[in-house]
Formats: sequence, structure tokens, C-alpha cells
Amino acid sequence: MSASGGTKAIVAALAANLAIAVAKFVAFIFSGSSSMLAESVHSLADSGNQGLLLVGGKRAQREATPQHPFGYGRERYIYAFLVSIVLFTVGGMFALYEGYEKIKHPHELDHWYWPVGVLVFAIIAEVFSFRTAIKESNAIRGEQSWVQFVRHAKAPELPVVLLEDLGALVGLILALGGVGMALATGEGVWDGIGTLCIGVLLILIAIVLAVETKSLLLGEAAGTDAVERISTALVDGETVTGVIHMRTLHLGPDELLVAAKVAVGRDDTAQEIAAAIDAAEARVREAVPIARVIYLEPDIYRAPAVK
Repeated sequence: MSASGGTKAIVAALAANLAIAVAKFVAFIFSGSSSMLAESVHSLADSGNQGLLLVGGKRAQREATPQHPFGYGRERYIYAFLVSIVLFTVGGMFALYEGYEKIKHPHELDHWYWPVGVLVFAIIAEVFSFRTAIKESNAIRGEQSWVQFVRHAKAPELPVVLLEDLGALVGLILALGGVGMALATGEGVWDGIGTLCIGVLLILIAIVLAVETKSLLLGEAAGTDAVERISTALVDGETVTGVIHMRTLHLGPDELLVAAKVAVGRDDTAQEIAAAIDAAEARVREAVPIARVIYLEPDIYRAPAVK
């Protein structure tokens, strides 16, 4: 996986979530808190999600085959989409079910110091994981806002980890609030309410991830800046005098397909046109290194007829 895949952020999140999942489950056993059970399942689901992202990154590195001539770069999109489904079904739906059961059959918390202590530890661990994800993202997001980065990033791993870590932090605060209210009022129903809030949060995050990764799976064009650089690189002003039309498509986060029809002169020879096409391809690869597959078709430009 390339550096843009955020491997460091994924590994940091995986290590944090595994440790937190164990701690939360132990706290649930001693306290009976439904918020802790929902949070332990949430952390376990997150750990599985990070594992899926790592598997997707590894499988995407396979060489192209005759059956898959453009390679396996989209494996990263597929596994990111699977993450959104796991987060929705395992994390969100389980939390909603557990919250409903706790509200329907509330009971006081036992050994309250277990869930409180574990939640504080989990918040600290998640802050370090979230900080790593932010640092990795800042290295590539440029001047984009965080919303723009999540919506337009072609590598799905960092947006996924960012949203997961954000959801984990907010979920921990909700769990801590539910446990705190249950302790303050003596009403176990607050623990269930906190669990329901965690479920709603996870489902909302899962929906956002599903929508964004679905767009990547369908096939997205290169960003505006990359398209402009490609258009500029194609034209040499001598043989290739303009771009008639162009299409770009991400075959994966680090692989771009470029197909364009370029304008050439009527009197240019085949040899001159072939040399100009080769030179144009070289300029495009230099301007946008991820442009791995380039198809250029020369044509005589005809101005649209005036009606």
C-alpha cells in the first residue's frame, strides 16, 4: 500500500481498538453496563474494519492479469465499502438492540469504577489514534477542509479511519455520559439511552462511508487540478494543438486512466503524429505520475458549425 493509504494510521487504530475492546469487555463483565457491551462490540468491529483495510491494500498490489488487465487497485474501494457495512450491521444495529433491551429492562450498575476507568483509558488511547490519523491526513489533504477531504479523497483508508476514530471518541463520551447519569440518578435507563445514541452515531457514520465509497466503486474522474495539468501537458502547440475531449477514471487510488482525442494538423505525417503522441504521453506521466494507462486518439479538429 502506498503512503497515501495511511498504513501507519490503520495500524495505530488497530492496536488501540484491540486493547480498548478487551478493556471494555472486562468492564462490562464486572459492571453489567450495556454501554460498555455496545462499546466493546464497537471496538471489536473497528478492529475488524482496520484488518479489512489492510487486506484490501495488500490485495490491491497484485499484478494485472489477462482477465483483469487494469489491475486490482479497486480492491481498496471494495474493502472500504465492506467496512461501512460491518460498522452498520455489527456496530450500529447491535448498539440499538442492546440500548432498547436496557431501557426495557433497566438495572443498576455494579462496580461503577470499572466502566468509568476503562472509558477514561479508552478516550486517551483513541485520542492518540485520532491524532495519528489527523497527522497522516494533513500530509496529503492540502488546503481542503475536512469535509472536502472526506468527500473527495481517492484513497479511502484515511477518511475511513478518521471517521471511525471520530465516531469512537464521540461514542466514548456518550457512553461516559450514560454511565454517569445512571450513577447520578440511580436509573439504569440512562445507560440504555447512551447505548442508543452510540448506535445512531455509528449508523450515521456508516451511511456516510457507504455513500462515499460507493461513488469510488462506480468510478470517479480525476480531481479538477489533475485534469487541468493533464490537459496542459497534452498540448505542445506544434503538432498537438488542442484537446477535443478527454475522460479520466480512477482505476484505484494511485492509478488513473486517461483517454483523450487530441487535435493535430491536416498536413502532419503519420510519423510526426506518432512522435507527438509519444511525447504527449511522457509529459502527462511527468505532470501526473498516477496516470498509468493513457489512450490518445489524434483527429483533425473541426470547429462546430454556426447555426
